[in-house]
Amino acid sequence: MEIAAGGLLEVRITPADVGKRVSVRRVEPGAGGSPEFADTVGVLTSWYEGVLLITRKDGQAVRIAESSLVAGKIVPAAPARRRGPAASFEELARICARSWQPLESEPLGEWTLRAAAGFTRRANSALPLGDPGMPLGDALGRVSDWYARRGLPAYVQAATGAAGTQELLCAELERRGWTTEVSAEVRIGALAPVGDVDAPAADGVRLTRTPDEEWLGRYGKVDDPELARRMLVEGPSVWFAALPGGRAVGRCVVDGRWAGFAAVTVDPAHRREGLATAVMAALARRALEEGASAAWLQVETDNAAARALYDGLGFATHHSYHHFRHFRAAA
Repeated sequence: MEIAAGGLLEVRITPADVGKRVSVRRVEPGAGGSPEFADTVGVLTSWYEGVLLITRKDGQAVRIAESSLVAGKIVPAAPARRRGPAASFEELARICARSWQPLESEPLGEWTLRAAAGFTRRANSALPLGDPGMPLGDALGRVSDWYARRGLPAYVQAATGAAGTQELLCAELERRGWTTEVSAEVRIGALAPVGDVDAPAADGVRLTRTPDEEWLGRYGKVDDPELARRMLVEGPSVWFAALPGGRAVGRCVVDGRWAGFAAVTVDPAHRREGLATAVMAALARRALEEGASAAWLQVETDNAAARALYDGLGFATHHSYHHFRHFRAAA
């Protein structure tokens, strides 16, 4: 924190700094009534009627009374990564979108409305990259109406935690009554170490261009196999991996220098046997053959086992994304 001359903490932010990344310290009553300090770092997303709203990297919004502030300053953007591939938020968001394409899409200004008969939130949510071409309230009304006409809940997928992400939009969605339903991390890493990992079972992985019934059965999130198959095969260069007996499956999309991993699923009876690593290693080797060098994946924040696996393979969090849902008032 900033220390002013004479050793005093100083608040060096104002409401004019909304939209900037800040670090603040506040004082709160502690156990037994003694004061305690708490620090928060994130994007200042509003400062209204004596309350600051700061959205942290993980998307959590923290409300802080102005009267409790004892120090505050603007901080620079997070430093550039020193290992693995580099990517801007917008580049990575568009790569992710191309890997998990909807069956139907429609532009709303620079936003994209996406639908796939309800199969996965990613394919049934608005992607707000850029300007919707109208006031935000009007745009959100168009989003809600578009999904309602299809009998689907209205979702907006918005991101936090990196340069160029959408903390201000997230805060505004929350203010307007949209509810965060699922949050996930987008992680990136070098591809070669994934292909080089020692995974003997990788030699038994079968790679195909389309998912068969066994693959879909192990993936396990499919009510309509034909619908799922139509969506899952779409992408620049899509590969499906499976171990015999459906013990483990996975999907990879190669898009230029990027290889995106998804749907890595292991039979519960065969967990902790290295099968997820084997599937990813086999897919990574194929992606390397096609010229990819960087890898990305998405993992929900409450999936501790998957996060530990990806930690071990060298993946680090680039940003987080959140699915905000709008519940229409009953007629």
